[in-house]
Amino acid sequence: MGTIKATCMAAAAVLLLVSATASSNDTSPIPGDPSSLKPWFRANVKPYRHRKGTLDPALEAAEAKPRTIKVRQDGSGDYRTLTDAVESIPSGNTQRVIVDIAAGVYIEKIKIEKDKPFITFKGSASNMPTLTFAGTARVYGTVYSATLQVYSAYFVASNIIIKNSAPRPGGRLKEEQAVALRIGGDKAAFYNCRLIGFQDTLCDDMGRHFFKNCYIEGTVDFIFGSGKSLYLATKINVLADQGLAVITAQARHEEDDTGFSFVHCKVNGIGKGAYLGRAWTERPRVVFAYTEMSSVVDPAGWSDNLHPERDRTVSFGEYKCKGPGSNP
Repeated sequence: MGTIKATCMAAAAVLLLVSATASSNDTSPIPGDPSSLKPWFRANVKPYRHRKGTLDPALEAAEAKPRTIKVRQDGSGDYRTLTDAVESIPSGNTQRVIVDIAAGVYIEKIKIEKDKPFITFKGSASNMPTLTFAGTARVYGTVYSATLQVYSAYFVASNIIIKNSAPRPGGRLKEEQAVALRIGGDKAAFYNCRLIGFQDTLCDDMGRHFFKNCYIEGTVDFIFGSGKSLYLATKINVLADQGLAVITAQARHEEDDTGFSFVHCKVNGIGKGAYLGRAWTERPRVVFAYTEMSSVVDPAGWSDNLHPERDRTVSFGEYKCKGPGSNP
């Protein structure tokens, strides 16, 4: 497999991408000092009560009178399953609906349609609920194998474990990909969530997405898709102990304004030789900035996916990263 030993962007261009994609506005880029990250976030991502008049009108209206429905497997809440809770939300929903999920293991395959925006899945940080299902590409198709599929706008999840429990692909069978989360709605946010799988864990499909203080685990292409997303202070755990391991397969086409930015993240795992990303398409765009990389990462960083001509069209970059796997 070929590697891209030098980034295809100058440091200045990388910084411009990070500033454009990984900041709240043009004048307040994410600071390089990790100790300044929390103050920056508080100053730039204020609570709803301090942002009235600045948000999308539909979002402001939805947040004005949120309602909560409770999911409890013991029957003490409004619903026993997440599927029933989601089905209770009307099509064309205009109100923030907080689905309060009690601790437990929910073996369900959940789908939130495009016409159900403004939904929040909320668990407890001290006892996080687990959403799990063993869907595979062989049965459902890759992107439809997800335990949780979200197509609606303004989805939020906090303190949730989303897992695909299908066995680890062994290379002996076809179509073993197994997605935990497919996020295809615009303006979604995930806080302190854990996404667990092997190949194709997270389908960051399309739209603008924000991941903060999350944990994402997998083997090959386990963050893939055409989203325009910021991963902030997120832990990436690579299982590179059984052959090829690749973190990202970003699927940007032509000059689409999409890409993945990883800022103040930590990349760890088992094994060695993992790539930060591969040239799955001709023009993928991925940046790692201020990120710690253990020896699980190949210092070469990137793979051209056996297409050396794509070295000229990819936008891969590392900016002020550190650790044995980095190439700052």
